[in-house]
Amino acid sequence: MNPLPATAPSASAHLMPAYARQALSFVRGSGALLWDAQDQEYLDAISGVAVTSLGHAHPEITAAICEQASLLLHTSNVFRIDWQERLGERLCSLSGMDKAFFCNSGAEANETALKLARLHAHHQGIAAPQIIVMDNGFHGRTLATLSATGNPAIQTGFAPLMPGFLRLPYNDIDTVWAAAAQSPHVVAVLLEPVQGEGGIRAADPAYLRALRQLCDQQGWLLMVDEIQTGMGRTGAWLGYQHAGILPDVVTLAKALGNGFPIGACLARGAAAALFSPGQHGSTFGGNPLACRVACTVIEVMAREQLPARAVVLGARLLDGLRQALATHPAVSAIRGHGLMVGIELNRPCTDLVGRALAEQHLLITVTRGNVIRLLPALISTEAQIDDIVRRIVLLLAPEAKPQPQHTAESATAVASSSW
Repeated sequence: MNPLPATAPSASAHLMPAYARQALSFVRGSGALLWDAQDQEYLDAISGVAVTSLGHAHPEITAAICEQASLLLHTSNVFRIDWQERLGERLCSLSGMDKAFFCNSGAEANETALKLARLHAHHQGIAAPQIIVMDNGFHGRTLATLSATGNPAIQTGFAPLMPGFLRLPYNDIDTVWAAAAQSPHVVAVLLEPVQGEGGIRAADPAYLRALRQLCDQQGWLLMVDEIQTGMGRTGAWLGYQHAGILPDVVTLAKALGNGFPIGACLARGAAAALFSPGQHGSTFGGNPLACRVACTVIEVMAREQLPARAVVLGARLLDGLRQALATHPAVSAIRGHGLMVGIELNRPCTDLVGRALAEQHLLITVTRGNVIRLLPALISTEAQIDDIVRRIVLLLAPEAKPQPQHTAESATAVASSSW
């Protein structure tokens, strides 16, 4: 089948202006590559923002979608769904959780987690519970998840926000201990093991272990948002596994469906038994098609050992960037964890998204205004990882001339920004 023709620019007049879209449109993809209507090839270094970790048009995902679509799409959660039960078993086995609830997105998964925290509070007789969240965290754009998100810029205009959130500095266990002493109505902690939208900043493993200990002592739920970090991207199936802990609640989406919408909220222990029939639901959540796709994603990732591959490729990408940009005057830091890499510049750089497309045929994003975020597919080749480094260096080349004098201290600051 021939690809659809490029959409006329005027057609966007009928879309709400919720996105600052690039003018470019893609018509097909394969692996880590995309092509536009003029058959120009592009290298995808963001994977649909950590979604297409198996690459575009993966043949096994395509086959699963086609076969299941010819059998059964939807019956509703009024009935048992075999693929949902299989997916729940596989995810609980990978995560150490006991139960799963399926929905359609990361925001919905986090909404589910927040409702579990509220029920946890209700069972303790706490009428006005608080959930600890982190500065620069991102948990979604529904009203509740927007309220939990630590970015005032995207909250503007949506007041009054939902109450019940206590925001603390990320990676600072002392402030959490202080909150435990001063705030008797705290019932849960929600955080990302690596802040993606927050500029690729990882939680120290000791910090996560201390949070687990504190939550156990206080009777709080430890809830980990793995929407962007989950499904192998950090080099483990789940980001919290690097710290050797088990949360009470885990949320997933993005790469779970490799582009097909699906979200999941996993829980263990008492948290897994909080819902009773009628207290939560999702019309489309966990339908046969979505769950079969997710099962296929897990099967491919396990067979090809892609979480381990993310460690190897991530180290290659990080080392390549550090070597190439160690003395670049605009680069303040280079951070990474698996195939999540951020290049922090000393200036706003949102213009680089369009320039990367036009000049280097490279897909990147910019977060926090000055951090180039790279999220390549886990199936990328070594040559493609090296090519990302090459194109980033070329993209930043104009800012590297003339080269100023650099001290040993400044070079070390760039080289040491990792975990």
